[in-house]
Amino acid sequence: MLNTSVERYISLRQAMGYRLVQLNRDLSAFAQFAAGRGDSHIRTKTAIKWASAASTPGSRDIRLRSVVQFAQFLHAEDPVHEIPPAHLFSVARPRVLPYIYSRGELARIIVATGRLYRTYPLRRATFATLFGLIAATGLRISEALNLRISDFMDRSVLLIRNGKGGKSRLVPLHPTTIKALNEYLEHRLKLLIRDDHLFLSGKGKGICPRVAWQTFRQIVALAGIVHTGMRPCRIHDMRHTFATRSLQQCPARREDVAKHFVALATYLGHTEIRHTYWYLEATPELMTDISAAVDLLVGKEDA
Repeated sequence: MLNTSVERYISLRQAMGYRLVQLNRDLSAFAQFAAGRGDSHIRTKTAIKWASAASTPGSRDIRLRSVVQFAQFLHAEDPVHEIPPAHLFSVARPRVLPYIYSRGELARIIVATGRLYRTYPLRRATFATLFGLIAATGLRISEALNLRISDFMDRSVLLIRNGKGGKSRLVPLHPTTIKALNEYLEHRLKLLIRDDHLFLSGKGKGICPRVAWQTFRQIVALAGIVHTGMRPCRIHDMRHTFATRSLQQCPARREDVAKHFVALATYLGHTEIRHTYWYLEATPELMTDISAAVDLLVGKEDA
């Protein structure tokens, strides 16, 4: 019975744009485990026993949370299904504060790509455009590396296929970003290469994340950027920087703030608004700026 419910649950969520490959495997394994214990409905004891068999605390937490969400779905139809406690295996994972690059540092990173060894003709232009695009749009490195030439739609919008959580989205581009991409694409299209990745490695194929990270470390060293808070320079902090700079431009009116947050969450591909709101908590000066805007707003309403 639970196997059939798993298939229905997964199909429903996949219809909403999620891939859920690992979740499908986990819940199918749980359904088989429950059937072996003679359970036709979700039981808290069974869920905890199955989750506790995982090898690491993090895996146990993920297993149990997956069953909890599944149980909530089934409980709405049939209250006989028990909903296990979601936080039984929770592990505290404090998020390290992001490093926010200054505009000068971002400019130095792009300039430093011109000092890379030309191991292949398009190397400098490729990484200048790749990291410039991430800084200008807040894309994840995986999303940028996965771009195909055809994803540069109408030369003004990027189609992000299968982003985090398997969801796709459209990312409008600023005119300066469009100009930079068009200039890069002019050189890219001259290459007689079958691979359609927008950004290519020296082997004429897509760039693997490891190569992107190694090259980025070379570039920041060439740019003279040494200290970035608690850890080495990261590509992902350019995404954090984009989000933070965007929120700094957040208007003061309450209704505009809400719209701004929703728009930014959609643009970044966040599945939940709390992931966007985290940038306020993670950046003290930004929280101060927003608080000042709210205080001003409250003052106007009281006047």
